[in-house]
Formats: sequence, C-alpha cells, structure tokens
Amino acid sequence: MLTNTARAFWIDRPGKGAIREESLPEPAAGEVRVRTLYSAVSRGTESLVFQGKVPQSQWQAMRAPFQGGFFPAPLKYGYINVGLVEEGALPAGTPVFCLYPHQDRYVVPVESVTPLPASLPPERAVLAANMETAINGLWDSAPLVGDRIAVIGAGVVGCLVAFLANCLPGAKVELIDIDPAKAAIAEALGLPFALTRDASRDADIVIHASGNPMGLQAALTLAAYEATILEMSWYGSTLVPLPLGEEFHSKRLILKSSQVGGVSPARRARRGYGDRMALALSLLADDRLDALITGESPFEELPELMPTLVSNPAGTLCHRIRY
Repeated sequence: MLTNTARAFWIDRPGKGAIREESLPEPAAGEVRVRTLYSAVSRGTESLVFQGKVPQSQWQAMRAPFQGGFFPAPLKYGYINVGLVEEGALPAGTPVFCLYPHQDRYVVPVESVTPLPASLPPERAVLAANMETAINGLWDSAPLVGDRIAVIGAGVVGCLVAFLANCLPGAKVELIDIDPAKAAIAEALGLPFALTRDASRDADIVIHASGNPMGLQAALTLAAYEATILEMSWYGSTLVPLPLGEEFHSKRLILKSSQVGGVSPARRARRGYGDRMALALSLLADDRLDALITGESPFEELPELMPTLVSNPAGTLCHRIRY
C-alpha cells in the first residue's frame, strides 16, 4: 500500500545534513508519482552547495529545478534521480530520469521526467545530468573535424566531454589530469591520457573541467595561437587568479564559459531542454561508461557520506546512492 510520506536528504546547515520525512501529495492530472531507484552526488556543484559556498549573487541562478528551502540552508538540493513511475500520467513501472534531489518518492509534472531508452540500464542513467553538461560544452566549444582537443580534468564531466569529442573524425583528443591514477579511467574509455606536465601543446580547443584554478592556468599554456579555452568548472565563492599578462594576449586566446542551465546558443533555436536530455540518455548506451561510477551507498548513509565526499573524495568520480 502506498503511503503519503517521503524521505528526503536536507542540508541543515553548511557541512551538516539529515534525512527528513515530509508529506507526499497525490498526483494530479498531468503528474506522476515516482519511486526512486538511484540518485547520485554531483561532486563539483553539490560539494560547494553542501559547504555553503554558493555566492549570494548566485542564489537564484543556482536553484535546482525541485529545490526545497533556500541557500545557504536549510536546503534540499540535487538533480540526479532515476526511478520508476508508481502511478499517474505514464504507465506504472516506466523507468525515468528526473532533475530531482535525493528523495525516495516524489510527485512532479510528467514533462519533468524523461523515460529511459530500453538500451540504458537504470544504474548507469545516473550519469545523465553530467552527460547533458558535456553535450552543452561541446555545443559551446564547436570542435571541427581534425581538431586537437585538450580536456583538462578527468572528473565525470571531463571524461564525458573527452569521450564524446573522441568520436569526431580525425580529432586528436587528450585527457589531462594531475593524478596518474586517472590513466586507468582514460584507458577504460579508450582515451589518450597525459599528466599535466607532459600534455601536448598547441591545442585548437582546450576544455577545462578540473574545478581547480591551476587547471585553468595550465589551459593558457596548452592552447595554440587564437585557440578557444572553454571553462566548464564552477568555483562558487573561490577567487581564480590568472596570469593574463603572459600568453593570453600574445596568443590572442578566446576564454569562454559554458553552463548547463541554458541550452548552448549554438543550438538554442532548434533544441530545447527535453531534446538535450533525451540525447544525453541515448548517448549513455555504452558499457564503457560504467567505469565512471566508482562507488555506491544506501540512501540512509548519505548524511554521513556527504562530508567524506567533500573533504576526502579519494578518487571518487560518480558516487551512486541506492534506495
């Protein structure tokens, strides 16, 4: 028998979270009730949110689609949720992805969920939000056939960007990181790997996704003359120093931002959010991408897990939460 309550993870104050029980409404016309199978922690953004490092100027811009509460806390935050429809405007048992926080059951408008392709296991679908970010990054950077593409930062987003870019005919893609252990992930994805100090120079496009200001500094040195550097990292309240008196001006470099909250201007006239998410899910139908999921924990352990993921990630890429 279905109950009218749900359990959700809330940030009570920066650095401290708990699972709370809350009421669950009956689905109205045009809505679905979903039972969560998996969520996942988006380590970059969620780490900053959990620590209370979202600048006040960005509180509105950084709201998640179904966020509860307000920055900095109390706050229910997250946007990676895979579940099964229990009842409503889709057939019961339909597996779906939704940009919903960590919660075991929820009710949303039917247009807020995307059914999973038959070829995509729900366990891997937790990568959908990161794949969507990677797609937007490639639309923003607009690589061409035969381009030399450097991707700095072998986290989930960086790996997915490099994985997609490597499908471009003639492209020479290099995944770059300061951690030699990331070479194993690159190998699993079929990608060339280099430590930052050994990376190739003269890239036509440099995509930075490490989340570390030092990585963006390295991007300036790896870029070729009149190349584009795409910044995909978000730093929250951290200031980012850049040596713009060195190669930035002499190489006539272009520094460009990419953010998943808006569809890239390169495709905005012809693609909506639903189109981009459907594409992201279809591109996840590759078993090699399972290498990006490096751990799994039960939902009940999330309050104790979050501080550990923030302070001592120890090689964690995507950490899946099981319900």
